[in-house]
Amino acid sequence: MNFIWDKITDWLRELLVSGIISNLSGLFDNINSQVGDVATTVGTTPQAWNASIFNMIHSLSENVVVPVAGIILTIVMCLELINLLIERNNMHEIDTFVFFKWIIKTFCAVLLVTNIWNIVMGVFDVAQQLVNESAGVIIGTAALDVDTIVNDMEARLMTMDIGPLFGLWIQSSLMGIITWALSICIMLVVYGRMIEIYLVTSVAPLPIATVMNREWGQMGQNYLRSLFALGFQAILIMVCVGIYAALIQNITVSSDVTAALWTCIGYTVLLCFTLFKSSSVAKSVFNAR
Repeated sequence: MNFIWDKITDWLRELLVSGIISNLSGLFDNINSQVGDVATTVGTTPQAWNASIFNMIHSLSENVVVPVAGIILTIVMCLELINLLIERNNMHEIDTFVFFKWIIKTFCAVLLVTNIWNIVMGVFDVAQQLVNESAGVIIGTAALDVDTIVNDMEARLMTMDIGPLFGLWIQSSLMGIITWALSICIMLVVYGRMIEIYLVTSVAPLPIATVMNREWGQMGQNYLRSLFALGFQAILIMVCVGIYAALIQNITVSSDVTAALWTCIGYTVLLCFTLFKSSSVAKSVFNAR
């Protein structure tokens, strides 16, 4: 009777071990792919990432948004002239320098609105250059490999009892779902930033049209701060991935296979959290709202 029970136990153990190995095989492939794509994506300029979207946004900005910005600029600078005139005792004292000052401010405003696309692209060109220079310094080996983390996995699993093996099989199935969700989260952060870049650059002339006005100028100034924050968020993303790479390289495995795998999952969750926080951190650095 014990012989039969031992055979059943061995069969269940082999079944569970094969199921666990199947679940863990390629467990982190999607995450490794997304993490490996981070440096390439964040180090790409808007025009290089998707040329068709870039051309559409450029055409929209030049043909639709700039004329509207011209109207806003006219209104804003008229208000600016009125404010300059009534500053001195309700127009009882008028200094001719006021008109030169207004002309200079209007000229600068027109120059900014008509060249804002080049300014915006220049910000992201600088950010791309910084990312490319930092890639070799910050990023290490950020790929997770179950076989590397847990040596002789099958031999370790075969020494475990049926109960712990069944629990590990359930956990390994859950890990597959979690890693799939985490890879999507990483993609959302990286690709979402690129979409945000296109959205922000498409309306760039509108807030810039107000930058020379003392009352409305906060709109344009905050836009510029947000633009710099969005560009240099790429550096923070690279730092997050670099920290993640350093953490996973220091994972040590004892006899507890489950703890090692959940440690990898925990570090990946931490990576996703820091990637989501990179936007707010960049904005706080540049004091952008």
